Amino acid sequence: MSADDVHYPNYAGKHALDAFFGPSDFLAYLRRTGRLEHSAVPRGIVLCYQRRLFDHVLKVEGLSRAEQSQTFRGLVTLAATGHQIGVVGEFGIGAPAAAAVLEEFIALGTRRFISIGTAGALQETCPVGHTIVCDRAVRDEGVSHHYLPPGKFARSTPDLTGRLIGQLQRRSLDYALGCSWTIDTPYRETRRRTAPLSVRGRPVRRDGGGSAVRRCRLVVSDSLADLVWDPQFHAPATLRSLIRLFEASVDALTVDDSEGN
Repeated sequence: MSADDVHYPNYAGKHALDAFFGPSDFLAYLRRTGRLEHSAVPRGIVLCYQRRLFDHVLKVEGLSRAEQSQTFRGLVTLAATGHQIGVVGEFGIGAPAAAAVLEEFIALGTRRFISIGTAGALQETCPVGHTIVCDRAVRDEGVSHHYLPPGKFARSTPDLTGRLIGQLQRRSLDYALGCSWTIDTPYRETRRRTAPLSVRGRPVRRDGGGSAVRRCRLVVSDSLADLVWDPQFHAPATLRSLIRLFEASVDALTVDDSEGN
């Protein structure tokens, strides 16, 4: 057997097949065992990867970690939105963890998601704290291939991307529209692979959360532009930009459908 005979995933066309069980089955099990209450779920959710940002959200909402830990997946709903928008954080890193969260909340009824995290820049023009709105992602991980036909990119939803861009512009926040490079193995990002990356004149960036899920917005926290790792995860500029991006994301999710796309 040659390499050309091997499919990824191993069973070609798996993305189109029915699964043995789905998230609705898992949620039904949780309800039967008393681990999931019948409660309203938010119409939009922000997926948050950075602990410092999640701590900021809890402080603003006046919640303790003990209170937050009692909800399904640690969901925090925002009072200022009438609890219509929620935040989920500290659920793990990588596409498998993010996909599980998405699947479960979609089964509960949530339809809009914005994933925000940090990224390593591959271009010198993207300093620490710079915001990237990703309209697509290079699928260099495994999870998306179980959901979509083979292809180079996973693409974001245009209407929600446009809403977020509108909120960033309303706040006069600088951003770049570009592509992320998603990978489940952060310790296997090779120099040979990163050096030539660019897509249609746009810089390609690694998604620090490692997820190729639906919609992704990033803040530059470290640099690989010179092929030497320069971590700045705890730089004040990183947290400031994450908070501004979070606020814009909440407002983008809050926009009512009647206001148009």
